[in-house]
Amino acid sequence: MTALDDLNALQASIAQAVLGQDQVIRQILLGLLANGHLLLESLPGLAKTRTVKALATHLDAKMSRIQFTPDLLPSDITGAEVLHQVQGQNEIRFQPGPLFGNLILADEINRAPAKVQAALLEAMEERQITVAGQSHPLPPLFIVVATQNPIEQEGTYPLPEAQMDRFLMKVLLDYPSADHESQVLRLLRAEEIAQGNPSSAPAPLAQEVIFAARREVSNVHVAPAIDRYVIDLVNATRLPADYDPDLGRWIALGASPRGGIGLDRCARAHAWMQGQDFVSPDNVRAVVHPVLRHRLQLSYDAVADGMTADRVLDRLLDSVAIAA
Repeated sequence: MTALDDLNALQASIAQAVLGQDQVIRQILLGLLANGHLLLESLPGLAKTRTVKALATHLDAKMSRIQFTPDLLPSDITGAEVLHQVQGQNEIRFQPGPLFGNLILADEINRAPAKVQAALLEAMEERQITVAGQSHPLPPLFIVVATQNPIEQEGTYPLPEAQMDRFLMKVLLDYPSADHESQVLRLLRAEEIAQGNPSSAPAPLAQEVIFAARREVSNVHVAPAIDRYVIDLVNATRLPADYDPDLGRWIALGASPRGGIGLDRCARAHAWMQGQDFVSPDNVRAVVHPVLRHRLQLSYDAVADGMTADRVLDRLLDSVAIAA
């Protein structure tokens, strides 16, 4: 089997455990291939945590779940230096925290104060943790998947822009259809019956398959016209009035260079999962919303007009011509 076959099989396995969220699962796999971090946002009970657990179950990786709470400390997630006694001698050693895993579930990330959120910045960007002047590298396979509830504001701390910008994609989960919700009920009943009985689940996917897939994604061809299109889209968020007067009123702050980098990486991953060896404009357009929706700051005019980030991006896609 090829790496693409293995990734498609992984997607199918996760879809059997998380029903009605095929697009979400695909976007999570795109983030895994693009070596980026993900922010999952939805109302309570829409399978954010279950989706991440399903990925960890079918991937040969160490999952660490961190429940973000108001009393959490930075050292609780990064680790700290601890005094040990070795052969009667006192010795200070670094005790790694839960961040030293492969798949990090940062559950309800906006419930922890800013100092704890800031402890993630170095890990997400530089893939290392620095404690007492000593840097400790994180595993080669390292992805943070954070969850948050958009409507619950009591006792929460909004993520700062620097933190949001480090997430490659913001993935939104919506209610399943009535048919899928009916299947969910049957699935959970079957899981209750199967508790305690050994299952014949397929072997988890090896990490080397992910690394091999990433190497293939890196070799996907990107034409200069596609580069121009990506840059035009990002620049349109910074100079929106040049493209559409309404966009100029709605966008207060555009995407950073990380937005363009994220579009490029996700478009290549999307093309690879489609079985293509080149990136087309459709691949770019397919990933614009999850890559850019959290990088835009909308103005009060946008809120007054009832505009969301996704609707603004729809208008932006209509306004920016595809480079020839």
